[in-house]
Amino acid sequence: MSTHLRGRTVFITGASRGVGRAIALRAAQDGANVVITGKSDTPDPRLPGTIHTVAEEVATAGGEPLALPLDVRDAEAVEAAMQTTVERFGGLDVLVNNAGAIHLAGTLETPVKRFDLMHQVNARAAFVCSQAAIPHLKQSPNPHVVSLAPPPDLSPRWLAGHAAYTLSKYGMSLLMMGMAEEFRESGIAFNALWPRTLIDTAAVRNLLGGEGVARRGRHPAIVADAWHELVTTPSTQRSGACLIDEHLLHEQGVTDFSAYRVDPDLSDADLYPDLFIDGHQG
Repeated sequence: MSTHLRGRTVFITGASRGVGRAIALRAAQDGANVVITGKSDTPDPRLPGTIHTVAEEVATAGGEPLALPLDVRDAEAVEAAMQTTVERFGGLDVLVNNAGAIHLAGTLETPVKRFDLMHQVNARAAFVCSQAAIPHLKQSPNPHVVSLAPPPDLSPRWLAGHAAYTLSKYGMSLLMMGMAEEFRESGIAFNALWPRTLIDTAAVRNLLGGEGVARRGRHPAIVADAWHELVTTPSTQRSGACLIDEHLLHEQGVTDFSAYRVDPDLSDADLYPDLFIDGHQG
C-alpha cells in the first residue's frame, strides 16, 4: 500500500458513485483525509450509493472520511464546504472536479434548462470550486486541481451531435489550462483527466445503453489509478495538461490493462472509446 497521500486532504465533488467514489477509495488506500460531497444524501432506488455509504467505504479502506451534502451550483454552499474541510483537517491539498451533468442531444432537442444545468454542474462548478479552493491550496506543499474533462477537440464530429454538452465539458478543460498559467507561480497544478475507453458508471448504464454497452468498457478504478499517479507527482512537474488515463498510466510503466476490463473475456480492442476520443487512439 502506498502512503503518498497519507495525512493529505482530498475534496471530491460527485463522489457518491462511479469515478468519484473510485477516486475516494484510492485516496483512502493511502490514508488520506477524504471529503465526499454530492447531492446523494439519502438513498435513491434508481441509483446506487450515497455520500454516507462511500464514507463508510473510505473508513474501511484506511482513510479519514468527511461526508458533506453539496449542490455544486450553490457557490455559497461550496465556500462553506471548503471552510468546513479546512476546519476539520487543517488544510486542503487536492480538489477533484468530478460532478457532472450530461444530455447528449442536438440543439433542437436540448431544452434551455438542460443547457443551463450542464453548464452549471460542469464548467461553472469547476470554476466555483476551484475559486473557493485556491486560497487553501496555496498553503499545501503539493497542491493539485483535477477536473474530469476531455482534451478539447474541435472536430465537428464532437460538436454537431451534442454541442451544448461538448461546450460544457470543454469549458472545464479550458479553465484548467487557463488557471494553470494564472497560478503557475503559486505552484498549484491544474489538469484535466479523461478516460480513453467507456467507463462502467450509472450514467452509462442508465443513459447511454445499459449493461450491453457498459461491458464494453472499463471499471472506474483505471481513472482513479491514473488520478493517483497525477496528484502524487510534484505539482510543479505537470500543469495545464489534458490527459488520458491509459496514456498516463503507460508513462508510469503500466502495459497490461486487462484487470480494468468489465468483461474479462473481451480484449482491449473490443472496448468502446469514450466520448471525445478517436477510435484509433490507444
